[in-house]
Amino acid sequence: MPRNNSYSMAAAMLALFVAAATGCGKKENMPVPEPPKATAVSRTPVQSQSSTARKPAIQERYDFTGKKDPFRSFVVVSKTKLPLPPITEKRLPIQQTEVNQFKILGIITGLSENRAMVQDATGKSFVIKDGSVIGPHNGRVQKITATSIEITEQYRDDSGKIHNRVVKLTLPRKD
Repeated sequence: MPRNNSYSMAAAMLALFVAAATGCGKKENMPVPEPPKATAVSRTPVQSQSSTARKPAIQERYDFTGKKDPFRSFVVVSKTKLPLPPITEKRLPIQQTEVNQFKILGIITGLSENRAMVQDATGKSFVIKDGSVIGPHNGRVQKITATSIEITEQYRDDSGKIHNRVVKLTLPRKD
């Protein structure tokens, strides 16, 4: 009996499918509505409208003095060079030793940037490249060659003027 029930269910599903497929295949021609025909309309000239409002004889201007300019930058750019930072602020370990107290351990050239390894008086080693900061006077590495390193330092004299000093460290020669 259960087998007969599954056959009747399959037959009912097939009948529904056939009925749906034959019902969808019928095409009816739907009437297309025609656009309305244009009728002749007499065109009368449009009367121009005039305003009864009076125009002010003197235009009032808003006074912007004392107001903030919304288009001006909040950042104030100074054209003077910034002063050197004070020595009392925290510095990196490489900035705590004078430049002429560094010893060159080795130089690597031929890469995209030349690099050098230097050692300070306490025995700490540092790898530097062009543009690295070194020494307490904000020295910058300018050039690393196969035998030397050029460092430019800025310092202030007693009168307050800023001077540049070039320090050249050379690689010790092997005997």
